[in-house]
This record gives sequence, C-alpha cells and structure tokens, in this order.
Amino acid sequence: MRKSILSSALRLSAPALLAGLVLPTTAMAHPRLVSASPAAEAMVSSPTNITLTYSEDLVAPLSGIELTMTGMPGMANHKPMPVKGFATKVTGKTLTVTLPRPLPAGTYHLTWHVVAADQHRIEGAYSFKVK
Repeated sequence: MRKSILSSALRLSAPALLAGLVLPTTAMAHPRLVSASPAAEAMVSSPTNITLTYSEDLVAPLSGIELTMTGMPGMANHKPMPVKGFATKVTGKTLTVTLPRPLPAGTYHLTWHVVAADQHRIEGAYSFKVK
C-alpha cells in the first residue's frame, strides 16, 4: 500500500515540478548602484551634474536624491546645509541631477532613493569632496 501511495504522489507532483522548471519566471532583484559621478569618497572640481547608474530601469517619480553640504573649508563646526534647486531626470537605469550652479568647495553627503519594477524602495548614501 505504501508503494502505491508514494508512486501516486510522485506522478501527481512530477507535472508541477516540470512546469515550474519550464515556465518562465520573472526575477525580482532590487536595483543596486553600479556607478556614480562624482564617485564615493572622490575629490572633484565644481561639478554641475551628478549621475547615478543602477542595475535596473528606474521608476522616475519615485526616485531621487538629497544633497547636503556637510563641511566648508575654513569654517569649523559648519552646520549641514541642504542643497536646493536642482533638477532630477531619470532615463532608463540612469538618474541625472542638474545642479543650479557648480558646487563650491566643501564636503557633501548624497542620499539616494530609487524604485524599480519590483516597487521596493532602495536607499543608499555616500560622501564626496569638492576642491
């Protein structure tokens, strides 16, 4: 009796197993930052754009950045100052930020948030310096 129950179970689950192997599935990975300009911990000269490239196409209205100046040469105890007035554009996997004017010398902290097709918000941050 045991043998017939086991063989029946295997016959019923074999088609389901085969269908799971053959039918296409959608891979749901989260977007990851592939490259950035300025890059993390970089020292750059007065950038007018910031470009972030991810591993997946982004949902434009749900993706963006926050940029804060965290240090200024010659000013000890500089309070963090949010950078405002920039325009953000998403094209495929690339998020481009156009700054209203070149960034002055100082240290900056960039926080990004993006959403791809899986609808999960992914966040990250890094810092860079302007000379």
